[in-house]
Amino acid sequence: MRNVYLATALICVLIFSIFGLRGTKFTSPPIDVFPEWAFPGMKRQPKFRPQAASQFFADGRADRVPVEHTVRADTPVRNDDHLYYGKDATGAFAHGFPASLTVDKAFIERGRDRYTIYCQPCHGAVGDGNGITKKYGMGATPTYHDARLRQIAEGEIYNTITNGKNNMLPYADKVEPADRWAVIAYVRALQRAQQGTVADVTDAAGKQTLGLK
Repeated sequence: MRNVYLATALICVLIFSIFGLRGTKFTSPPIDVFPEWAFPGMKRQPKFRPQAASQFFADGRADRVPVEHTVRADTPVRNDDHLYYGKDATGAFAHGFPASLTVDKAFIERGRDRYTIYCQPCHGAVGDGNGITKKYGMGATPTYHDARLRQIAEGEIYNTITNGKNNMLPYADKVEPADRWAVIAYVRALQRAQQGTVADVTDAAGKQTLGLK
């Protein structure tokens, strides 16, 4: 019986919400849930609204154009196309890694950390496209071990991480530029691990560890 009362009350509220006060004109102001005395100076304060008129400025506009040559304080000066855009001097996707970055073990480990957080759910732990999302209907995730993806420029991979592609959303707001390159370095390591041969092991100690002559 209790459920019947609740259902009836819900239906009444729904009907009243849709039809109850349509077309009604009110002469008194609405109830102020957050009164001025509780939040003095915060609710109603003099300010310009976007695209509003203003008599203060000569052109009558509230919106102001930044002074010429102004650079926002929170916007870095990005004068390295390779690092920030994955492009070379000709505007094409760059091969290799930016000269300003040092690709070493720590760099690749950083890439593995970021890859595990942002990439592994879809692309899988070894980059074969068999991440956990595939079990829930994500069936179009490519494998990094495809010949095309092993041969494309690192700058193109960077662009995909930054801007997204097809079903993949952009990660520019989540992964910093240097970390994107670290992820690429780790992806290249995953590719090398799957495609490598005995000839790739050139260090004598490494061959001894593997039981090779």
